[in-house]
Amino acid sequence: MAHPDLSHVRLHVVTGKGGTGKTTVASAVAVALARQGRRVLIAEVEGRQGISQTFDVPPLGHTETRILHDRSGGEVWGLSVDPKESLLEYLQKFYKAGRAGSVLEKFGAIDFATTIAPGVRDVLLIGKVYEAAGRRAGGRDTRSGRPHGELAYDAVVLDAPPTGRVVRFLNVNAEVADVARVGPIRSQADSITRMVRSHTTAVHVVTLLEEMPVQETVDALAELRSAQLPLGAIVVNQVREPLLSEPTLKAIGRSRPTTGVASDLKAAGVAVTNGMAAALVTEAREYRDRLDLEGRLAEVVQEQGRLVARLAYLPEGVEAGGIAQLAAAAAEQGLV
Repeated sequence: MAHPDLSHVRLHVVTGKGGTGKTTVASAVAVALARQGRRVLIAEVEGRQGISQTFDVPPLGHTETRILHDRSGGEVWGLSVDPKESLLEYLQKFYKAGRAGSVLEKFGAIDFATTIAPGVRDVLLIGKVYEAAGRRAGGRDTRSGRPHGELAYDAVVLDAPPTGRVVRFLNVNAEVADVARVGPIRSQADSITRMVRSHTTAVHVVTLLEEMPVQETVDALAELRSAQLPLGAIVVNQVREPLLSEPTLKAIGRSRPTTGVASDLKAAGVAVTNGMAAALVTEAREYRDRLDLEGRLAEVVQEQGRLVARLAYLPEGVEAGGIAQLAAAAAEQGLV
């Protein structure tokens, strides 16, 4: 099946069930883009400081900070969006609140406003990403036409909330319908909706070849389609190479493999204790069953009709060039 070209995408939204490594994948996508000589912003909205940990840099704040410079000339800038800071910026932009915003924060009004209406909170969070995504390289804002006072980016990567919440997070227009029918918040929500539904946006879903993550991926894709949000790729993360060869796996299925295992161990000079060969056969059969399950889950992923990218399991983590390795794999498989 032919898959759409993702090279034109400006906003890469990365989601996935918790624990699947979506922050690692988002970081790899950002590095892959930077290696093409682009200036890239990677932003997180959950306050977990996952990006700073991945890149081994100090904790990110609400101000864009350069965290990587590639020899191609590309750069990665990082941002951890804070809802309170976003609201203060919003009040200043639309209402010229100035010091009044600080007074509101002192009396707890900011905390109240950012927690009482989740939809409004999401508008504030993704609104910061929306503003940054609108700063095109070339020096002028695509909406106002005025020269930028801030950095312009060739692409933006959003480390989004997990699959269980990502549709509500992105579908801000529907979320604020009851609390903001008119006014600046509604206008901002409408603009954000146009951006996230644009052909220059893609939502990538990260999964593992395990039953719960794959089922959440299938459910998330259905929700994203229903909300008319643009689908990107499915990223199968932490893919492990088989430890046993195909002939060995077939031999495990024979009626009496224990005798053969014991003979092989003795021939290799291993002192075989009672039960050792049987325990090894049992473990190998469990491993074979695990591979069979992964194969069935891989078929389910493939049946979703999206580009499927597979990123290798890194036993030593993302240190020592791990992110660069994943970035190269992401680029080779058409994620950027």
